[in-house]
Amino acid sequence: MAVHLDSYTEARAQLKHLLDAAQRGTAATLRRDGEQFAVVDADRLRYALVRLHPSEAVVVAEDGGWSAFLAGLPVAADGLDFDDTIDDLILALREYAEDWSDHLFSAPNHQDNWGVAQLVQLSSDDQLREWLLADN
Repeated sequence: MAVHLDSYTEARAQLKHLLDAAQRGTAATLRRDGEQFAVVDADRLRYALVRLHPSEAVVVAEDGGWSAFLAGLPVAADGLDFDDTIDDLILALREYAEDWSDHLFSAPNHQDNWGVAQLVQLSSDDQLREWLLADN
């Protein structure tokens, strides 16, 4: 059964019910100052974000090394071998997600990258590697 709570105070009192609903995968929302917020199980959110945001990573061998980038994101990496390049790309993604959370979230040319920033923050390095290489 869905749980919809109309205030922060109500959410505090019914936190277990709110989290149980999120864990079941049913709608779990609360309102604060006229805005509605959803509480979602992190694994389910990550699962959905992976499907909504395929990485479309481009990884190419060039000049005795490798280069990788994600179209539409200011994220790129270079390395001597494939694995090092992917490791560097994961690090670049982590740095971008941190910058997005810190200040880029309000920049007009970065606002739409919310999903990718969330995906990165909810993923382990192994999960990011799998996401990056899914289409390669």
